[in-house]
Amino acid sequence: MRYVGRIYRPPSEADALILQATIGCSWNHCTYCDMYSDKPTYSERPVVECLEDLQAAVDGHEIPVSRVEKLFVGDGDALGMSMEHWRPILERARALFPNLRRVSCYAMARNVAAKTDEELRELYEAGLTTLYIGPESGDDEVLKRIAKGDTHAAHVEAAQRAHAAGMKISVIALLGIASDRSQEHAEATARLVTEMDPEYFAALTVTIVPGTPLAKLSSRGKFEVPGVEDLLRELRTMIDLARPTDAVFRTNHASNYLPLAGRLPRDRKAIVATIDSALRGEVRLRPERRRGI
Repeated sequence: MRYVGRIYRPPSEADALILQATIGCSWNHCTYCDMYSDKPTYSERPVVECLEDLQAAVDGHEIPVSRVEKLFVGDGDALGMSMEHWRPILERARALFPNLRRVSCYAMARNVAAKTDEELRELYEAGLTTLYIGPESGDDEVLKRIAKGDTHAAHVEAAQRAHAAGMKISVIALLGIASDRSQEHAEATARLVTEMDPEYFAALTVTIVPGTPLAKLSSRGKFEVPGVEDLLRELRTMIDLARPTDAVFRTNHASNYLPLAGRLPRDRKAIVATIDSALRGEVRLRPERRRGI
């Protein structure tokens, strides 16, 4: 596989083959993010290069063909690729990897909106089964502040249309990103999770990365990451109020102070109890030195 710059994937795709079909992020304005700062100009790689990379993974024995069950298509919002890019990639992946059971990618609500219902269904039937969508917050004021580019309502519509096509979605929330709107952020994010009704729900914790707009706001005293207890309270509110039908829940990202796992709603009470124990100082948190992005 050939890669340009840094490569990111969700924690749950640690065992996936990664194909970099796009370079960078087509939006790339989110105030907290520097994931694609080394690739400021977004582009789609030529289809022939993508197909060559898939073939090279087989010929070079990077992973035994029989063990490739998951393919993650990067970079930032690969769903935005044209159907002319997606069709041959998915077709070749199915042909090369007989045990392939999941193809996934990052997506923004606007990427889903740009596809017709027929195109979304075609992508699903060709193998694209899972979308990772990071609204970060359900509060429209926070979404505006962080330059997310989509609203609460847009994320709900995206989830509904993806589900209608047969796809599963993973929703990502960002603890601490609201600063002085912590409670509004937590409650609105819980509502958003309920309305998007994802199969997977994960929470990360904001990190101020040098060079980002958020870092500049922080240096001017206009943004401050809440304390650990406030971050845990945000998480508690989200878990206590969110009502997805059946979602796998994780806080296993390295940015988090309290790794948690379970299903919602089945494990809600147990998860909330664990957070309460952490707030009382009865649960060891991840040390600062072991946190990362």
